[in-house]
Amino acid sequence: MEWLFFHQALKNCHYYRLPFSQNPKGFPSSVTPDYVPFQVWDLLQGLSTYIRTMLSTQALLSAIGVGEKSATVIGATFQWFLRDLTGMLGGILFTFYQGSNLDSNAKMWRLVADLMNDLGMLMDLVSPLFPSAFVLVVCLGSLSRSFTGVASGATRAALTQHFALQSNAADISAKEGSQETVATMIGMALGMVLARITMGHALAIWFSFLSLTLFHMYANYKAVRCLALNSLNAERSSILLEHFMKNGLVLSPEKVSRMEHVLPMWTTSWSSKSAKQMHMQVHFGARVSSFNHLELMDLLHSAGSHYKKAKYLLVEKKGIVSAILHKDSTAADALQSFFHALVMASLTEKSKSVHLESQSWMDKEYGVFIQKLRSSGWKTERLLSHSIIWKANWICGPLDSKID
Repeated sequence: MEWLFFHQALKNCHYYRLPFSQNPKGFPSSVTPDYVPFQVWDLLQGLSTYIRTMLSTQALLSAIGVGEKSATVIGATFQWFLRDLTGMLGGILFTFYQGSNLDSNAKMWRLVADLMNDLGMLMDLVSPLFPSAFVLVVCLGSLSRSFTGVASGATRAALTQHFALQSNAADISAKEGSQETVATMIGMALGMVLARITMGHALAIWFSFLSLTLFHMYANYKAVRCLALNSLNAERSSILLEHFMKNGLVLSPEKVSRMEHVLPMWTTSWSSKSAKQMHMQVHFGARVSSFNHLELMDLLHSAGSHYKKAKYLLVEKKGIVSAILHKDSTAADALQSFFHALVMASLTEKSKSVHLESQSWMDKEYGVFIQKLRSSGWKTERLLSHSIIWKANWICGPLDSKID
């Protein structure tokens, strides 16, 4: 009966209610069409996670010495403290270095978060095999899970905003929390049964753990692939613009979701011989002080000739287009500068006057392109990107230009 519901829910996501919990108020019109298939796969991966948690926790407690006369309370407490401390420090460092990138690549980081969680549980499971390096192994596992906590929480917030069609993000978040609670209870109950059955049988434990891990990875991949995000990030913008420049049409969020990468680029580049995507040729939010004297002179010339009215400057060097934003630039200016940089990147191998040709394309086609994006359901208010730390100030006059 459960599997029957599962298959039917994926086919008719508007008409079936999720199991074990209430749906958001106004369902299905209050959420996006990808809400149900994502939640179904998310529930399944959650169940597998909590079942495996019982196996890894059992191994961890055994390694600490629970049930052994030689184990001391203070020793176990100290080891557990080091494990938690490592996780806390890892979460802080990860937030510092990657916090601004989580929103722009929610799909990828959601998948990476769960893969890191799998790695952390694997560390706990193997910890009894390395008694001399037990503290190091469990600390590495805790460090891996700390990345999971930060990335999963941040991407969950971004996805909740995506699902909410009627400003009901809080309602959706609450219902998702109740669904996860139910999945946790069922997963823990099944995990205790499995831990009891496999106790003392190492081969059965490893077979169960690895089988559930493979299913967990598959369910997460399917969950992420269900998502059709309508926000603009670097890769989605590149796909949309490239398609529009070829045939004048704008792809829907559903079609773009099937084309974009959900794994880090380095994991797929080895198997792909296709040309580098345009967004990989753009350095967005470049720092003025990173340019040499000749490049700065080119910037001054550009500011006075090509970008008098724009709140950004573009510099092309060896196929890489650097975008410098003005200190007074808005979100709309940032979006325009990125699309302009993509247009210029597409012309680097076709034309020598990339500034003139890219500006001509922007004057003629950019307004039409943005209007078609909006009519196709895309959010054009802002570009999801890393935080822009460096901005510049320049003044364009009739005789001279100055950059600070």
